Amino acid sequence: MIPRSRTVSLLALGAICLAGCASEERPVQPQLKPLAMKEQVSNIVKSADGYAVNWAGVLTNANPWHFGEHVVATIVGHDAKGAEVLKLDQPLDAVPPGGSLAFTGQAPASVKPAKVTIQYRPARWRQAARIVSSFQPFPISRVQTLPQKDGSYLITGYVDNPYQMPVSSLVVTAMLRDKSGKLLGGGDTFVDDVKAGSAPRFVLSVLGLPKNAKVAKTEITARTWGSTGRPYEELALAGAVPMHTVKPTSEPFAVDRSTAVLSEHKQ
Repeated sequence: MIPRSRTVSLLALGAICLAGCASEERPVQPQLKPLAMKEQVSNIVKSADGYAVNWAGVLTNANPWHFGEHVVATIVGHDAKGAEVLKLDQPLDAVPPGGSLAFTGQAPASVKPAKVTIQYRPARWRQAARIVSSFQPFPISRVQTLPQKDGSYLITGYVDNPYQMPVSSLVVTAMLRDKSGKLLGGGDTFVDDVKAGSAPRFVLSVLGLPKNAKVAKTEITARTWGSTGRPYEELALAGAVPMHTVKPTSEPFAVDRSTAVLSEHKQ
């Protein structure tokens, strides 16, 4: 017969062991890195009722398995004396896992800002429902960058849908750079009802670049819009369009070689 005191000790030891085992099996939460403002630029032009402030920025997401959602950019402008003359919150689209988000915007100002900065609030993180390779980019083709007499640039091109499900609306963003790769400015537009195999045309304008700016490169990206990555995930879950959809024109083999090899192997 085991003494009562020893029985209590054994039970306590078993409880400690179970607690320790449970803590060891508990999955470790990953340490998520904050979003990073990789680039930002602003341009100011005179308008009929004051000034127009144009900006462009690029946010990067170093986390390979999580969407950065509900991100809000805050654009702040100060005059030469440091007084705040512009402050605007801009809700941004979700930043994809391991990817980046190019965004642009414009706002009026009664006083010309001497300095404009773009800040952002921390993202809310949500693990993606699919692996990163499932989120294919939207193909862009036949891009033209046309300078206009008023100093603006007209950007045209076509955007396609690599997924089987149609996209109700896409945001197309253009970023203009000089020959050294420096970001000069950008603009965006919306394209509706994008179906696979029937790429619609997009047209957008980039305004307010400096007079001495020399555009050497245009970067175009397209994305689903909204504060969460749900629309992007729905497309990925529906599946991508097969790469090879053309029916073969050659005659089929008289004997399936793979079947013959298996038969020989069994003999």
